[in-house]
Amino acid sequence: MESLAELRRRRLALGIPLGELARAVGRSTATVSRIERGRIRPSYDFVQKVVAYLDGREALASPRLTTLDVVRRPLVTVEPSASLAEASRRLEAGGFSQLPVVEDGRPIGSVSEAAVLRALQSPGRHRVRVRDILEAAYPLVDSNFPAELLPSLLSRYPAVLVASRGVLDGIVTKADLIRGLRGVVLRRPAAA
Repeated sequence: MESLAELRRRRLALGIPLGELARAVGRSTATVSRIERGRIRPSYDFVQKVVAYLDGREALASPRLTTLDVVRRPLVTVEPSASLAEASRRLEAGGFSQLPVVEDGRPIGSVSEAAVLRALQSPGRHRVRVRDILEAAYPLVDSNFPAELLPSLLSRYPAVLVASRGVLDGIVTKADLIRGLRGVVLRRPAAA
C-alpha cells in the first residue's frame, strides 16, 4: 500500500486541490488534510478510494501508449522465394534475430536465426529457399493496439507485426519493447 506522503505527492503532481479530492472520496477537506499530514489514521476503504481516484485522474492526464508509440520502422521483411543467403544477409545487416516472411504484402510466416542455422547445416543449403524453412507467422495488431498488452503477446511470440489501415507498418520485438520501455510505465507523459 502507498504511503500517505506518496498519495499527497501524486495529488499535488496532478494539480488536484485538497477540496476536490475530499469531495471525490466523500470526506471533509479538513479530514483529508489531517489524514495527509498524518494526524488521523485513515481507514483502508478511504485509502482505496483515494488510490482509485488518483489512478483515474492519472489515466486522463497521461493516455495509454499504443503500439504506434513503440513500433520499429521501417519494416524489414523477406520473401518466401528468397535464398538462404539473402535471408542471412538481411538478418545480419539489420542485426535481427528473426524476420517476417511476406508475400504480396501479406505475412505468411517468419524465419529465425535458428532456422537459418539449421538450414546451413544441410548438404543442399545452396538450393534452400525461405519457404523451405518457414516458421509460424507473428500476430498482427493494429497501430492503436494498447502497448500495455504487448508484454503478454511477446511472452508467447518473438515479435508482433503492426498494421495501419490494413497495411503492414512495422514490428515490435521483445528487444524493442525492453529497449523502448525500460523502466517506463506504459503511458504517455502528460502534456505540458
